[in-house]
Amino acid sequence: MSSPLADRLRPESIDEMVGQAHLIGQGMPLRNIIESGDVPNMVFYGPPGVGKTTLARIIAKRTDKHLVKLNGTTAGTADIKDVVAQLDTLVAVNGILLYLDEIQYFNKKQQQTLLEYIENGRITLIASTTENPYFYVYSAILSRSTVFEFKSVTPDEIAKAVRRGFDTMATDSGEEYEIEDGVIPHISTACAGDVRKALNSVELCVLSAQPGDKVKKITLENARSLTQTSAMRYDKDSDEHYDIISAYQKSMRGSDPDAAVHYLARLLEAGDLPSACRRLMVCASEDVGLAFPQIIPIVKAAVDAALMLGLPEARIPLADAVILVATSPKSNSAYNAINAAMSDVKNGMTGPIPRQLQNKHYDGDDNPNKGQNYKYAHSFAGHWVDQQYLPDAIKDRKYYEFGDNKIEQAAKEYWDKIKGGK
Repeated sequence: MSSPLADRLRPESIDEMVGQAHLIGQGMPLRNIIESGDVPNMVFYGPPGVGKTTLARIIAKRTDKHLVKLNGTTAGTADIKDVVAQLDTLVAVNGILLYLDEIQYFNKKQQQTLLEYIENGRITLIASTTENPYFYVYSAILSRSTVFEFKSVTPDEIAKAVRRGFDTMATDSGEEYEIEDGVIPHISTACAGDVRKALNSVELCVLSAQPGDKVKKITLENARSLTQTSAMRYDKDSDEHYDIISAYQKSMRGSDPDAAVHYLARLLEAGDLPSACRRLMVCASEDVGLAFPQIIPIVKAAVDAALMLGLPEARIPLADAVILVATSPKSNSAYNAINAAMSDVKNGMTGPIPRQLQNKHYDGDDNPNKGQNYKYAHSFAGHWVDQQYLPDAIKDRKYYEFGDNKIEQAAKEYWDKIKGGK
């Protein structure tokens, strides 16, 4: 049985790789380091299928080091000891390059086992991770390594690999393919920046194609059916989860309905209806707020409808609400006010409640100032009377500042008139 197409097409040199021009393009830092032949310990950080493993193999070949591959999901301390045992043997005359994939699954003790050997240079470590290394990789490892961030490969770059994949499949099988217009762009886009996934799609398209009289026809319809689910990387405990919900809320706050709907679609495609609803409610309250206070019950109704309907129909009321939030005027005045008030309370800036506001209807014999002296606002013109409400210690504290939107400015004008500027 032949190996998968992605393995058969794995680049043997830097120039054969697609993407990561910011790292391995001519004159770029990582390329210069590799070409120098003196490779330090490194951490490769980025999504799957973008060349991290391939580049580690190329580096090992270029430096003539013995390559050992371990995966953090299955390897343990015993495996590291086996690697160390290969030092000073004929297998590793020029040293060992240890490629540790998914290092975030190694615990602190396991990572510490490597320190002595990567520090004295007997083992060169290239660790890879799909998660932020500054959160998941032991600090002592990071301090001895250089972090390089790999990015998703662009569709234009992936298209080169896709064409090469079809050519290789044709050569290996001795067949001819008639590739319908749109197939290569579709595969290159649907793989979400993952070269390996794109090549797997190429292989599936060929294997599932109906043979014609003389050639196999690779149709766009078939390509779409095989790539219709993008297998978008999404784990509720991963950085990707938090990046998407962050972008979702920031797009609504930034009044970009197109981006907001895009990130909503990514959340719903991953089946994360609760996060989509929760962040939408937060954004309506925090970012639109008093600029359009009616939006809160409107969004709540849309969220209730979405939760009642479930997916896929939930996308409809949520899209309505997301676009409404994105296109509404914005104000965070109430958000700032409650944050300031909470800060004071946490820091002990409170004090006794003023006598006129206390829930008391009698005075003790020891109180020289009889009477609560509360002024009932509705008994005065404009339903307002000048009266101290905050405790004495913070009686002049200001938490709320009117926003510059139409609704809050109208309220300000009204109260300035009633209160006479107080």
